[in-house]
Amino acid sequence: MNVKTRDRLLRAARAAAARAYAPFSELRIGAAVLTGDGRIFSGCNVENSSYGLTMCAERVAIFKAVSTGQRRIRAVLVYADTARLTPPCGACLQVINEFGADAEIVLANSRASKRYRLKDLLPLGFRLT
Repeated sequence: MNVKTRDRLLRAARAAAARAYAPFSELRIGAAVLTGDGRIFSGCNVENSSYGLTMCAERVAIFKAVSTGQRRIRAVLVYADTARLTPPCGACLQVINEFGADAEIVLANSRASKRYRLKDLLPLGFRLT
């Protein structure tokens, strides 16, 4: 991904993180996904007092993209203003795998970023095809 696209994803993810609903963990996470046609969709984490109902930022962004008809995810940028970079959880990695088995994953905070391929974070992701 080029620098301009990465910067667009970072801006979208940071803006989404600012809208997170995280009254329990106070961990505000934003994600932005780049679809096959170059569109960007963002999402934030939405916590719930019944913790199992909490939704991660990555899945919110992907589900928004899918709800508009998108079926291919080229990249995902995850932003959290934490001391260490915050990777997607296993459930999010599996959802990314469903729509972007070759996706680039960028982890970012206010000080650094690091790029990965999905296969580096989820080497044996489940796929029916």
